[in-house]
Amino acid sequence: MEGKSIFLCGVVEGFYGRPWSMEQRRVLFQWMQRWGLNTYLYGPKDDLKHRLLWRELYTAEEEVQVKTLISEAEARGLSFVYALSPGQDIIFSSSCDLSLLKRKLKQVAELGCKAFAVLFDDIDHSMCQADKEAFSSFAHAQVSVTNEIYSFLGEPPIFLFCPTEYCDSLCSPSVAKSPYLITVGEDLLPGISVIWTGSKVISRELSADSLSEVRTVLQRPPLLWDNLHANDYDSRRVFLGPFKGRPPGLHGHLHGLLLNPNCEFEANYIPLHTLGSWHRSGSEDKKDDAEQYCPERALDTALLDWMEELNQSLLPGRQVRSNDHKSSKASSKSQSSESATDGSKTADPKPTKTSSEPPKKEDTTAHLSSSGGKQESPTPVYSNGDQASRADTQASTRSLVEKPQGRGLVTGKNPLSESQVRLLVGLHYLPHEYGPAAKSLLQDLTWLKANCQCVSANGNKKKALPQKVEEWRSRAAQFLASCDQMALLHEGVVNSVNRAVLYDLYPYVWDLRNTLLVARAFVSWLEGRILSDSSSSGSWKNCFHWCGTTSGSELLGVEAEPWAFKGGLCGEMQLLLPMGTSTELFIHPPPLFPSARLYNIRPFHNKDKMELYRMVRQLQQRSQGPPDLSVIHPDFFGDRCLGAALALCPEYSFVLEDELGVCGCVLGIQDVRHFAKRWQASWLPAMRDKYSSQAPGAAGTPAQRRRCSASRRSSRTTQTLCSTTSPHSCAWTLPRAGGLQRQPQPPHGPPDCTQGQRFEGCVL
Repeated sequence: MEGKSIFLCGVVEGFYGRPWSMEQRRVLFQWMQRWGLNTYLYGPKDDLKHRLLWRELYTAEEEVQVKTLISEAEARGLSFVYALSPGQDIIFSSSCDLSLLKRKLKQVAELGCKAFAVLFDDIDHSMCQADKEAFSSFAHAQVSVTNEIYSFLGEPPIFLFCPTEYCDSLCSPSVAKSPYLITVGEDLLPGISVIWTGSKVISRELSADSLSEVRTVLQRPPLLWDNLHANDYDSRRVFLGPFKGRPPGLHGHLHGLLLNPNCEFEANYIPLHTLGSWHRSGSEDKKDDAEQYCPERALDTALLDWMEELNQSLLPGRQVRSNDHKSSKASSKSQSSESATDGSKTADPKPTKTSSEPPKKEDTTAHLSSSGGKQESPTPVYSNGDQASRADTQASTRSLVEKPQGRGLVTGKNPLSESQVRLLVGLHYLPHEYGPAAKSLLQDLTWLKANCQCVSANGNKKKALPQKVEEWRSRAAQFLASCDQMALLHEGVVNSVNRAVLYDLYPYVWDLRNTLLVARAFVSWLEGRILSDSSSSGSWKNCFHWCGTTSGSELLGVEAEPWAFKGGLCGEMQLLLPMGTSTELFIHPPPLFPSARLYNIRPFHNKDKMELYRMVRQLQQRSQGPPDLSVIHPDFFGDRCLGAALALCPEYSFVLEDELGVCGCVLGIQDVRHFAKRWQASWLPAMRDKYSSQAPGAAGTPAQRRRCSASRRSSRTTQTLCSTTSPHSCAWTLPRAGGLQRQPQPPHGPPDCTQGQRFEGCVL
């Protein structure tokens, strides 16, 4: 390819984080050929021999991999650009370092590489004393070394240079007056292209006018290193939206454009697909406006193609499942296409060994994401670097196989619907822009929180207009329905046949689903429906001062970099929830192995009391052995551990439920001092009457006398509850798959504080 006359458009693997695998790069080359892209730049920051250990030569095995990668790219009609980043510790005036740099690039050139790049991004401007004596400036040092390397390699047609000031915001004092850029433009040899990222490191939009100034200073059209879809700066964000904010007319003002995409390979299908559409629309003469590049139209086309990709039976790491029989029309179509055939040939050089026995009846549950299934990779290696243990996998499989039929079981072969894929993309759109689904969630939650007084349980709802109340409840129902759709999307992704996509996107789907579960419970709590009719409190404490008052969009702003506000949609929703500064407590990391089990958090209802008491009783039996049921009332343990909080402050009680029903609860007490007084005045006498009435005589049985004695002891220790007024909580969990479990702390609290334990922040 004539690099000096063709517009370079493609992909730069230049992110921080785990580099892509060889198999993934092969698939990437197939995609690029299919979509008309022509250039791939190899420069992953965390490849040691690219950046940190740039002086070291590749071993014989590594040489084979690099040579294979170059050959694969050339076979697909792509220019393979090898990049090196020596800027962290190079001594520019050292002849030894310069010789090592030449030796490293010569080794790659002998493997067949014909295009190169030298990168000096993200480094300190300071120089050692020897360099200060040898060069007039930092830019002069970089340009001198780059020019010598360029000449040493025979002035290849594609040679790129990344400056330390690579965007408008990094130039001092400005682009036009930057001594660094002026030196680069004047002294860098004309055959070398300069890399640029735009007005920011991650530019929201680019225009011809914004590039004219830098083109003048550099005395050549820049090559754009586009970080629009890069997500290595925020572990809670991924970007599935289309290539946007770059008009096709930029082709005439640039030497090329390389997209630095998401770290997760499977997340880049739509970004790269739409980049190909953008490139074709700019390189062809489009006279009709309808044929011009439109991000929305490009997204629709890419999304339909991605549907076929999502329904391919792929294991983590892009291995094709050899024994999977595709039955859906979409899968059959993709299997018959030439591109899919090419993918199956290159994606799995060593097919996974599978059993030739016919599938048994229970094999339909073997694809459950919580277990991985018998037909999946024996050692799933593409789950953030972690491998699921065989014992955990088998135990989880057994627990799910034993579930009753028809209660959310999955086969691992369910295709995602188009609406689900659109929802997935809309919730993980672009760094500066939310998709329609995400916008709706934020708008609804903001409005519901701002107008919740009209439906609260503190009496203000009597003054509210009926229309306002109806509007609030309507929007609340809409928000809850959106949360339910997210739960279904999570289930669909977990149960998808494409496990490669699952492992790449699961942490983000998990995080958003958990955030929406908390938001869902918060909205239900705001309406005040959680107060029981018999509650003596009359109203619930107003805790709106816990909620954030500043939205993420206000913090982010149009001119700020996306990393100025962490978390994206999840982080912005957490600002609206009553978490204060404790948002880290609500970041629940995903399991090492994706799970299909769904949980729901909702306010406590009186009908849940019987099930919670049963759980406590069962926990007591399993932990300390079965008690003598003839002398122990069935409600005894529930009353002792949960009863007071459920009766006196139900507004701070929540239950956790899965597809089989209630499986845990969280009980909160906002003011322990006030709670202790009410417990002493009402709850303790009620418990004395309840259990003393069982005695056949005044003396009663020995067990009953012990219980009464315990009640009297607990009344004497009531004052320990008044030692603080800060919020405390008591939480119970009951994981069904593994049986009843508890943490080391023993159960304690009113009305029977055994062994002198205090009822302060107890957790079981």
